[in-house]
Amino acid sequence: MIKVLVLTDNVYIFNKFIKIIECHLRDDLNFKFCCSPSSKVSFLNYKNVSVLDIKKEYESVMNNYDLVISCHCKKIFPKELVKSTRCINIHPGLNPYNRGWYPQVFAINNKMPHGATIHVMDEEIDHGDIIVQGEVIIQNHDTSLTVYEKVVNLEVKLFEDNFTSIIDGNYLAKKMTVEGNYNGIADFKELCKLDLNDRRSLKEHIDLLRSLTHGDYKNAYFIDDNGNKIMVSLNLELVKVN
Repeated sequence: MIKVLVLTDNVYIFNKFIKIIECHLRDDLNFKFCCSPSSKVSFLNYKNVSVLDIKKEYESVMNNYDLVISCHCKKIFPKELVKSTRCINIHPGLNPYNRGWYPQVFAINNKMPHGATIHVMDEEIDHGDIIVQGEVIIQNHDTSLTVYEKVVNLEVKLFEDNFTSIIDGNYLAKKMTVEGNYNGIADFKELCKLDLNDRRSLKEHIDLLRSLTHGDYKNAYFIDDNGNKIMVSLNLELVKVN
């Protein structure tokens, strides 16, 4: 019996992935689904999702599971866990580019390739041998949200197409040829604080604002002369010219 733990903090991803898993059920597979404590409220109506703090309960995971799949889990796995147990991460970025926080935000700005990656986890964040990945194209009318939606759909497809090899470990993972770059939460917060005296081109300013526009989330802002925080987002509409 292969015991698999799936950790996710994204309800949309969970709903997509559980359908894939149900279509591939076998007698030798046993799945358990968990979310982080910070996502407990989001999963209140999901009786088949338990709450698990991977940082505090990793020893229990090591002793009870053969495979751990992280798909949009907000917690960093302890090094003891990734060293002892096969851990797979489904990451919304094209490793090794823009590893870390909100990769689509940085990809819009720095023009590095973007997509989705399924990889073996090691001690570093969004780092390890790559099992499979695919690229998405960022268009001029995309915002952070629309790029993210493209990537999530690609993640689901990659997981579905490679389900059996991922579960059974029958894949040939490739090492990253370069280390790429990593962006932390501090880097994201630095982008959010707009400098009204910034002298970059209009295109660069539009890229910055659309990279920080993500539905109802309030990201970009500037401080006015009265010390007020003014939130900024960008509305883009594609109008095709005949």
